[in-house]
Amino acid sequence: MLVGQAAKASDNERKVNSGDVGLENLLKKKDFYAGLAVMLLGAGVTLNSTTYKLGTMMHMGPGMFPLILGILLIFVGILIFASGVMTPLEEGERILPKSMEWRGWACILAGPLMFILFGEFLGMVAATFMCVFVSALGDRTATLKGSALLAAGITVGGAFLFSYVLKVPFPLFRWGF
Repeated sequence: MLVGQAAKASDNERKVNSGDVGLENLLKKKDFYAGLAVMLLGAGVTLNSTTYKLGTMMHMGPGMFPLILGILLIFVGILIFASGVMTPLEEGERILPKSMEWRGWACILAGPLMFILFGEFLGMVAATFMCVFVSALGDRTATLKGSALLAAGITVGGAFLFSYVLKVPFPLFRWGF
């Protein structure tokens, strides 16, 4: 029994020394891919911001905010990537869930589509309500009543904020097909 354990330990040492286990474990981590994705998004935003006038720190141009945002995204991506590299692989860790959450994905993707559709024909109140309501139903534990209450609260707050405080030119109610 001890001979078998020693042989297994020797095999593990060989794998660790060759670097195969480290790279193999790294490719199984969610943080590795999340960090890369955030860094790529930040790099894209940073590169795109250079097509606008940057200005100076005292007189900022339209490209300054996206530049700073892109740099911050790259930094956050590096932190996420580093946490993925430094933490050990947990037992049973997977990149994708064991069972796909098709309902959640469908509801979350349908939410913005509802906002576009209802906003075009019925106004901001109906668009906000439907966007939040449909997206909230993506949660397995969500109830119709809870989703409706959440949507109503967000709709009231959003209508007040965007229509009255920020004066966004988006009609609260519209009837047009």
